Amino acid sequence: MQLTPFDVIRIDELIRNLPHDYQKTAKESKAFLRARVIKSPAELIHLVLLYCCADQALREVAGTFTLLGESISDTAVHERLRACGDWLKMLLEQMWSDGVTKLSGALRLILIDGSSLSVPGADGTSYRLHLAIDLVKLEILHIELTSKHVGEGLMHFPLREGDVVVVDRGYNHPADIIEITDEGILITLRLNPNSMRLYSVGGEQKINVFDVLSKTQADQVCQEVWITSKDGKFVKAWVHAQHLPEELRAEARRKCRQNSKSKNVKQETLLYAEWTMILSTVPPQALDTSAVMALYRLRWQIELFIKRLKSIIDIDKLRCAEESKLNKVWIYGKLLIATVLIRRTDKRIGVGGLESEKPRDVTPWRFWKMIKNELKATILAIDSWCSQQYAQAKKVMTERPRKRQLQNLPPRIRELVARFG
Repeated sequence: MQLTPFDVIRIDELIRNLPHDYQKTAKESKAFLRARVIKSPAELIHLVLLYCCADQALREVAGTFTLLGESISDTAVHERLRACGDWLKMLLEQMWSDGVTKLSGALRLILIDGSSLSVPGADGTSYRLHLAIDLVKLEILHIELTSKHVGEGLMHFPLREGDVVVVDRGYNHPADIIEITDEGILITLRLNPNSMRLYSVGGEQKINVFDVLSKTQADQVCQEVWITSKDGKFVKAWVHAQHLPEELRAEARRKCRQNSKSKNVKQETLLYAEWTMILSTVPPQALDTSAVMALYRLRWQIELFIKRLKSIIDIDKLRCAEESKLNKVWIYGKLLIATVLIRRTDKRIGVGGLESEKPRDVTPWRFWKMIKNELKATILAIDSWCSQQYAQAKKVMTERPRKRQLQNLPPRIRELVARFG
């Protein structure tokens, strides 16, 4: 009896990282309909891992799978992979929700941001990722993949009452802030005074942040305000402002002028450059100005997270045209690898998020590449390649007929090689 890949490869530990009903969801999502060359959802996951973790091209996936005992063409690999996008998304949402369930009833500090992905040759953005990670554990809570036409917003995330969300100035949307505050969700964001309608308590007078900052003699400001929407709704919030150290203010103004498209920079813009301004719906009794500033500085962790998804996981190195279903498989497959890496790094090395009370002396990112190499070795299973299958592997990896032929030695060169070789 011929051995199938999963008879000779020990990737049970990888499979255990998946939800227990992954085989059921494979059929529900129509990723796996019937057994042919690919005899089980576990083998289908193996194809995904060869493509997304080992970063093999379709023909290389076919060759590797053939060397493990089952001959398959790159066309068949393509057809099986392109059906996996929805299944991978379902698996990821189950894996992420498991972490949320464990934290039920606990305070969640959530960092949210977006990132753009582009296909080869694209002039601009092709897809947009919307990410939410747990600040304490540095684990993925939710990631949404949308088209380039969908902007950033809090509506992409399954937030719940009691969450504290930290975002950058791109989320200065009064209507969104009012909506999530009504649901018991707190938010802290970098304030853009030009995008936010701020009023005094009671809504009687519009607050000009420039006037407040230009009149103060203090280096810290905390002012209670109302955020209002066009339909008349409002929520209570606090503007926290921290003056830059005096030696940095001139440099901040210089950079402001340098980055401005206009030669005549407004005085308001120059003054704002000297201040760090944070808007928060967390009462100052819980987080004063210094604490709010410290919390916002931790937002940099999501910037690092996105950077590692690109530099270590290569999530941004899309291979196909924008309309290809393989792009969805590539992105969700990479997120599956990232989720596994996070959990294995924490379990094996004890390096996770920011939970430890002692000062951090190492970050989890440094171990991602090491453990990724371990996963790659397991997935490739080179020691299990069947030597009798090399001829068949050559066949499935052979070039198809095409107009541009592979280069050969010209006839005269062949004659010289034969004569003097």
